Amino acid sequence: MEIGISTFVETTPDVQTGEVISHAERLREVVEEIILADEAGLDVFGVGEHHRKDYAASSPTLVLAAAAPQTKRIRLTSAVTVLSSDDPVRVFEDFATLDGLSNGRAEIMVGRGSFIESFPLFGYDLQDYDELFEEKLDLLLKLRASEKVSWSGKHRPAINNLGVYPRPVQNPLPVWIGSGGTSDSVIRAGLLGLPLVLAIIGGRPVQFAPLVKLYKRAAEQAGHDASKLTVASHSHGFIAEDTTTAADKFFPSTQQAMNVLGRERGWGYYDRSSFDAARSFEGALYVGDPETVAQKIIHLRKNVGITRFMLHVPVGSMPHGDVMRAIELLGREVAPRVRDEVSKWEAEGNI
Repeated sequence: MEIGISTFVETTPDVQTGEVISHAERLREVVEEIILADEAGLDVFGVGEHHRKDYAASSPTLVLAAAAPQTKRIRLTSAVTVLSSDDPVRVFEDFATLDGLSNGRAEIMVGRGSFIESFPLFGYDLQDYDELFEEKLDLLLKLRASEKVSWSGKHRPAINNLGVYPRPVQNPLPVWIGSGGTSDSVIRAGLLGLPLVLAIIGGRPVQFAPLVKLYKRAAEQAGHDASKLTVASHSHGFIAEDTTTAADKFFPSTQQAMNVLGRERGWGYYDRSSFDAARSFEGALYVGDPETVAQKIIHLRKNVGITRFMLHVPVGSMPHGDVMRAIELLGREVAPRVRDEVSKWEAEGNI
């Protein structure tokens, strides 16, 4: 059972003061967070790609590369790379470079993207949203499979027996499929035999169990060994010494961020009752003291089949010190509890 962190490197206004941290300062902070996550014994750190004012990381590979020489064991991944609006050759080259710098700790998490700013920025038509992803994923997988590639498609110039360098340390370089929870995306991941990341940020996490079964069934039908496939969860949360403190610290920035997105996407108003319902034991927010969060992750493992859990923190802008403390608690107190319980459960013959 792997435990880690994901972040979108947000630069939203401070809820109390209205001040906005600079992109440069927030980028430096997140490198410190990655280093601490490594020191605290976490398994993976993910950085999301966005192209808008309230997010600082338009290039996750550069952020992760800044941390690579300063870390020892933590795996470094995008969360996600918006492959539809990027060039698969450049994506592969960048992550192969990161893999070399980290001596084999890079991963690519690809998705179609729930934010659309990158499409007009790089000259793509949203009408090609699904087609772009399928075509570019095909090319990316060919690039990792072979040093020299011949390929042709509709949305990118053809490649005729050309080499792509550098080659990664890992063979193959891990490529994960990020999914918001649609049947089509989990079936695609299963048919390709690729690991799956589910964004479980609302509703009841146990409701994702049928999707995991669908994913594994698709993998088996395609001839893959489903027992070797890994499934991750990306879920919002925060940890403090006690649950009341954790909830009171995490709510203001979460409410602000959710309501900004809600106005853009037509969601209902996010209030404290919505927040408190989501942090109940069956809810999708992992907020509380170390024991509370550990038990919720264990519950997710046992009932959904998640083998990697990524706590997304912060949501909105929070004090850097609070985020650092949450990362430390996740690594030093939550992760050992989860790993011990899952190991005992599996030793009893469970999967």
